[in-house]
Amino acid sequence: MANRQINIENLTMKEILIAMRRLGGQVTRREICSDIRDNSVAISEQEVNEVKVSKKTGNKYKPFDYTFNYAVMYLVRTGFLTEDDHQVELSEKGRKVDLDTFDPEKDVRPFLEDNDSQELKKKNLAEIDSAKETTDEDTEEDQWRQDLLDALMKMSPKKFELFCRGLLTKMGIDVDKTVGVNYVADGGLDGFGYVRSNDYRTTRVALQAKRWQSNVPAPEIDKFRGAMDKYNAEFGIFITNSDFTRGAIKTARQGTRIITLIDGEEICDLVAKYNYYVEPVTTYRLKPFYTEKD
Repeated sequence: MANRQINIENLTMKEILIAMRRLGGQVTRREICSDIRDNSVAISEQEVNEVKVSKKTGNKYKPFDYTFNYAVMYLVRTGFLTEDDHQVELSEKGRKVDLDTFDPEKDVRPFLEDNDSQELKKKNLAEIDSAKETTDEDTEEDQWRQDLLDALMKMSPKKFELFCRGLLTKMGIDVDKTVGVNYVADGGLDGFGYVRSNDYRTTRVALQAKRWQSNVPAPEIDKFRGAMDKYNAEFGIFITNSDFTRGAIKTARQGTRIITLIDGEEICDLVAKYNYYVEPVTTYRLKPFYTEKD
């Protein structure tokens, strides 16, 4: 188990550096993780998206999240990355490393501390055991996001479409009051609206809202693009409470009309940004001063 976890962490470290170069070298952890999910050849989207339930708290969590977070921590410790104010950045060492020959087992792990390899292995085992607890703490801190996604999953399709239309209105889209409202043959659209980008240009936008358990596949994107033709929509917005497969993301970027994809995590960001049926709450976490021994 320990050796398998170490191998996964080593693989993830390399994929993080590859993703950061692809993204320009300065991004958030979430952006790095999303890029690995969407573009990595070595790590599948299924591995990134796998969800389990914590025996300790009963909360859902993604095993890849704590593997990813430890991989970032190791790269920061050894000088390949820097992190400040939630931004991760490639250091000069990270920018110059040859990824064709980069080997975390040789280039990272021996330099995590000045102890011998046996002690390092013991430390890795301890970190693997504690990683689950760290993930649980992070999950508790962001529990409202999971609560929101659970609530969206329980909504009826009609209420979810209403939610999406209201969110788009908050974002500044003038949503049509009739298209997609009566739940009849609207040509496959769940909404239609207009975006005024400046004093003289108004753009037609189509909306598709899918409340799904699994990830949205590419054929759904193709169907939506076909439905856009009926209303001469210049671009589309596809919203789901779940996520999109790699094929769906690729399909959305093809053709002359790119479709904007909004997944569950982005819904949470937008709900927080616009305070859409949520109330911000301030809380506090005790620092080690209160818990460390005298």
